[in-house]
Amino acid sequence: MLATLAVRRSVARAPRAAAVPAAARFYSDNAFNKKEKAHEDQYARQHEKEQIEKLKKAIAQKKAELDQLQKEHDELHGEKKQ
Repeated sequence: MLATLAVRRSVARAPRAAAVPAAARFYSDNAFNKKEKAHEDQYARQHEKEQIEKLKKAIAQKKAELDQLQKEHDELHGEKKQ
């Protein structure tokens, strides 16, 4: 008897729990959040652009340094061969 009473109570409570609406995300379509995300994306792109420019400058500097070292190497080995 106690078992059937417990089953009846749990069955009776189930529809009440199912009737409670789930929490919805209302903030995802907010215009402010879209604008904030756009600003974050713009900042990220600008930061990446600056990093790429720094890397390009570093590559150019290293290439110039390598050319200078190659020139010095050629001059030293050219003098030894003569």
